[in-house]
Amino acid sequence: MHEFELIRQIQQETSVSGEGVKLGIGDDAAIMEVPRGKFLVAATDTLNADRHFPADTEAFDIGHKCLAVNLSDLAAMGAAPRWALLSLSLPESDARWVRAFTAGFRSLAQVHNVSLVGGDTTRGPLSINVTALGLVDPGKGLLRSDAEAGDLIVVSGTLGGAARVLDLLQRGTHVRDRELLDRPQPRVRLGQALLGYANACIDVSDGLLADLKHILEASDCAAHIDASALPVPKELQGLEDTRRWNYQLAGGDDYELLFTLPPEHKGMLEHWQTELNLDLTVIGRIEEGEGVQCFDAEGQPFEPDRAGFAHFPEDHDQSDGQ
Repeated sequence: MHEFELIRQIQQETSVSGEGVKLGIGDDAAIMEVPRGKFLVAATDTLNADRHFPADTEAFDIGHKCLAVNLSDLAAMGAAPRWALLSLSLPESDARWVRAFTAGFRSLAQVHNVSLVGGDTTRGPLSINVTALGLVDPGKGLLRSDAEAGDLIVVSGTLGGAARVLDLLQRGTHVRDRELLDRPQPRVRLGQALLGYANACIDVSDGLLADLKHILEASDCAAHIDASALPVPKELQGLEDTRRWNYQLAGGDDYELLFTLPPEHKGMLEHWQTELNLDLTVIGRIEEGEGVQCFDAEGQPFEPDRAGFAHFPEDHDQSDGQ
């Protein structure tokens, strides 16, 4: 398949008539109209085969995940997604693979009203880059830098399931249900609901502790984590505590939202859980000082085997992960 035929196929199979799109795929660049009184929020992520997803991952799931991880970043900012750009590197032009990939991308894009407005294709190792663009009211976006001592630390969904699935796959174990790893669900509605309530927010992609530390460093504070309170997915049920906590604290690939909430807003958690049909769990609190400490149910300190995923492990303390 010729490159321009490939682009045309992607255009036809991801066509979504989106608000604000003045000129989409087909020209040198896209033109979008940003509504008056809104700020533009941009996020970008690159996913490489055998680094960010197993090489045997279905094309549909890769299409879903490459958009999901970017929408998760927008969710962490409280932004409403609008547009996306896609750059795709393929080892060969495979119409069937592209059709499945775009179907996965489109299915998630339709859920969140995202229009694909442009991108690029090239030949090379399988690699996908997506840039997602969203909107937020001026001064209303969620940041990492506003956590305060006394805030509750809250996480959505469950933690560690995707890391467990990946670990089993890397050990050669067949896993029937890979959904947590292959099709993460970006918490877009939650991110927007948190506006005006949460002090700080981040999405959990590299592991709970690694991402929490970004909030602590940006906000100049410390954290106390109750490991026994971490929400447990079915993939981790039956594991001993310390093994389970390692997956939950440092596994990564969760794409849940981790946020800090002033205690006076704790009552909103039940409301959001009902409205969004989503579990929200208080797992600790923000304190004065620096660093993060984890404790078991008896109040004894717990130190995980690693801090989280790092793309350049020589700068960190571990080298495996997604």
